[in-house]
Amino acid sequence: MKDFFKVNSPEAVAALRTRFRRMAAESVPLAETRGRILAQDIAADIDLPAFTRATMDGFAVRAASTFGASEGNPAYLEVAGAVSMGEVPDFTVAAGQAARISTGGMLPEGADAVVMIEHTAAIDDTMIEVYRSVAPGGHVIHAGEDFSRGQPALPAGRRLRAQETGLLAAFGKTRVQVFKRPEVAIISTGDEVVPVTEVPDAGKIRDINSYTLAAMVQAAGGTPHTYGIVADSYEDLRERISRAFAKCDMLLISGGSSVGMRDFSIQALSSLPHCRILVHGISISPGKPTILAEAEGRALWGLPGHVTSAMVVFQVIVRPFIEHVAGLDRPAATRKLPARLSRNLASAQGRTDYVRVRLTEKDGVLWADPILGKSGLINTMVQADGIIAIDVNSEGLDQGAAVAVWPL
Repeated sequence: MKDFFKVNSPEAVAALRTRFRRMAAESVPLAETRGRILAQDIAADIDLPAFTRATMDGFAVRAASTFGASEGNPAYLEVAGAVSMGEVPDFTVAAGQAARISTGGMLPEGADAVVMIEHTAAIDDTMIEVYRSVAPGGHVIHAGEDFSRGQPALPAGRRLRAQETGLLAAFGKTRVQVFKRPEVAIISTGDEVVPVTEVPDAGKIRDINSYTLAAMVQAAGGTPHTYGIVADSYEDLRERISRAFAKCDMLLISGGSSVGMRDFSIQALSSLPHCRILVHGISISPGKPTILAEAEGRALWGLPGHVTSAMVVFQVIVRPFIEHVAGLDRPAATRKLPARLSRNLASAQGRTDYVRVRLTEKDGVLWADPILGKSGLINTMVQADGIIAIDVNSEGLDQGAAVAVWPL
């Protein structure tokens, strides 16, 4: 307790991510990989495509046979045959010849380009006119041009989107090694907090944080598990933390992180075996009294009770930890949008201020309009598209200043 509120910089807290172990890998069907984090490096085990193919409907030709062709001086080519889709052509295209081909068809031997069908005209079944020349490789994808056999294709730590899933399908992967999703326990604390099913009496509030944090955990790639509301009781909190810790990979406690006689988060967390308090206080606003503890390689968080403070701290501090544990190579929470500030914005030196902003685009420029309000007002988050940071050594930002926006 002697280090209570010995604040850390957000950069120092971020550097603690590497202390925490990544999740183990599991094998999942290809159809279930969207949004998962790849746990193995993927290299091409075939050339992709496996054959040289057309990218347009038209005629496969030797490009040199079309050089100089124009509407006033067309090239005349003999039709040597037609390429059937899904089959290997059994003929060769010689100089002065062409072969009918559809998009995706395999180029016959001798051809090195495709003339688009709209640049040709049929004279009869055996002869065409070509009105525009084509360069070698025109409207063609060569064998191995997308990926060549043995080429690195996808690194471990990549979040799989539709396009990565498509690439895995092209390589014939029916099952894929991905990191398990971290199981994140969420506990709300406070005598004033009641379930959302109740109408709050005077002095009471509904449990907003369990739901906002659960949704944010899901967006970060974790699986949330809510453990309900705990009153301001050390024994009750210790029991709930112990029960959640036995089944989770990370723990979030909202409320109970500030100075006060009935705030027992530090004591209850410290009761866990081999628990070490790493942080109690970060030089940020909102969210200064945030707690980070470590036990058995797992991160345990004490977040502010005010909903906006809890959400801001989650976005800028906690989410990168979840994404790291989930196996992501570069946390998405570190990726920001460039914008300009729409008005002057004051700040106090000695802390990093996080300000909610609404984004608007004017004349091709993205503008960040600050949404000011107290930390208990969820309306400020509902209106917000993102968050900006004002540096610890700054007294504020001027209108038009370049800012980096964490999207929400």
